[in-house]
Amino acid sequence: MLEHAHPAVDSGLTIGFDIGGTNLRAAAIDADGEIVDSVSVPTAKVATQLEDDIARAVEELSATHEISAVGLALAGFLDPECETVRFAPHLPWRDAPVREILSKRIGLPVRLEHDANSAAWGEWRFGAGRGAKDWVFFAIGTGIGATLMTEDKIYRGAFGTAPEFGHLTVVPGGRECSCGKRGCLERYASGTALPDTCEELRPQYETKLPANATGVQITQAAREGDPLGLAVMENFGTWLGQGLSIVADVLDPELIVVGGGVANDADLYLERARENMARQIVGAGHRPLARVATAELGSAAGMIGVADLARHGLTVG
Repeated sequence: MLEHAHPAVDSGLTIGFDIGGTNLRAAAIDADGEIVDSVSVPTAKVATQLEDDIARAVEELSATHEISAVGLALAGFLDPECETVRFAPHLPWRDAPVREILSKRIGLPVRLEHDANSAAWGEWRFGAGRGAKDWVFFAIGTGIGATLMTEDKIYRGAFGTAPEFGHLTVVPGGRECSCGKRGCLERYASGTALPDTCEELRPQYETKLPANATGVQITQAAREGDPLGLAVMENFGTWLGQGLSIVADVLDPELIVVGGGVANDADLYLERARENMARQIVGAGHRPLARVATAELGSAAGMIGVADLARHGLTVG
């Protein structure tokens, strides 16, 4: 059964979906990026059931709102035209023409987009990225998603997978990554990196943190002044700054926006990241430095962004 919230009657809305590995969330969103209604349901593990749930969510929202288009934000690899889901690690689609399937099923225009790109677009239209021309979005959660926008467009690369900043190698031969490489940035500066760093640093500090502490426990301990918790977050900021310096050297953006779940605790590490980026970039002290800011739209950024993309029928990139 879909969980329903904030019922209202409205018109001229588009629906944005955020389809994660655990939950499917959908919201009816107006032209100003405001959520006026929403539904949610656990994410199905079978493609036909997932498509049924998407159609049912659209039906529920359409019962009280005039809906003109639908956008889906999802974590995975899309083709450059955003028609096909090639692979999504936590979703059941494989090389599936999802845009066509769903547009026929629900009878509305459908837009697909990567979740980080969707969140970046939302921040650019309505949040921390407003007015930026050349900028980068870092979505830091379980891993690191990223988006590059230049001259009002999302940059995708030749095959639709750019940019994978989370898999820049920062420690040759370092921690194993789920991508198959070692030493990737997201193995040192993401939610899943925090417990590993905690155990590596544990012998050096007194702490009240239990063995195998979670990321939530670590950030809470840092807020309470626990020496190990503070050291872990300092380490996190150092590595994030290292990654940001590489991005700054290659792309020279005017702005870097940090979003995602770990951004909720940015006050514990972001200043350290800024400082390390400033030290590590080529020409440190003799060139303009990208402004580093935190996202403003929170967990709704992906839904808001992809709903806006669907509204305008944009093909960006």
